[in-house]
Amino acid sequence: MIDKTWGSAAEAVADIPDGASLAVGGFGLSGNPIALIEALLAQGTGDLSIVSNNCGVDDWGLGILLNAKRIRKMTSSYVGENKEFERQFLSGELELELTPQGTLAEKLRAGGSGIAAFYTQTGVGTQVAEGGLPRRYDGQGGIAVASPAKDVRTFGAGGAAREYVLEEAIVTDFALVHALRGDRHGNLVFNKAARNFNPLAAMAGRVCIAQVQELVEPGELDPDSIHLPGIYVHRIVEVGSDLDKRIERRTVTVAPSTGSRTDGAREMSEGA
Repeated sequence: MIDKTWGSAAEAVADIPDGASLAVGGFGLSGNPIALIEALLAQGTGDLSIVSNNCGVDDWGLGILLNAKRIRKMTSSYVGENKEFERQFLSGELELELTPQGTLAEKLRAGGSGIAAFYTQTGVGTQVAEGGLPRRYDGQGGIAVASPAKDVRTFGAGGAAREYVLEEAIVTDFALVHALRGDRHGNLVFNKAARNFNPLAAMAGRVCIAQVQELVEPGELDPDSIHLPGIYVHRIVEVGSDLDKRIERRTVTVAPSTGSRTDGAREMSEGA
């Protein structure tokens, strides 16, 4: 039997070196592999290049690595919830490769599927394709590093002809992901919004480390319910269900049927 379980989050991430590239799961605050992130913070690893949909918030998720100045570059599609991210980027301390969300998802999936690159219509006619997006500022308001122009080709004939931009796949040294449950072979099941980017991040990492709330024995998971097969997962750590799960935004709305006020929390962490 192939048992991929590790004793702790600290042991599972111990060999991640300075300068490593990481694909990290999470969608907003849903499905953040917080135990693995905290273990990486504790061991002092730095100069990281991280691919993730977003960078958490100032005091949670990847934001704790950012606050500790451990991240050199982020490849993300959304960065609007983190004031420290804004400060570091505008001051020239942090490099950012801003990528459309669907394109980022496909770049990760392609990397895990052995596809080197693909053409997409997303970004055609914008700086995504034409280049010039700021990747790093010089700290004085000028651009130190800008995105390069990408190859654009036309596919289709006549009225069906469309321009497409070439996007390269993403493969990283490691992947850190969170799942609701998994078995000792590494098969994973995700919950709600946590399924958005965690499976894709897992596929893109040469070494995938998964934290799971519940570890079960092989055969206990219904094969039809498995979201990510264990072939993509190399290490698995049980962290239990007593995790800090943050609510990204809490709002109060009026229920349309009764007129009474209800708690309309957008509990993205419920997808964890």
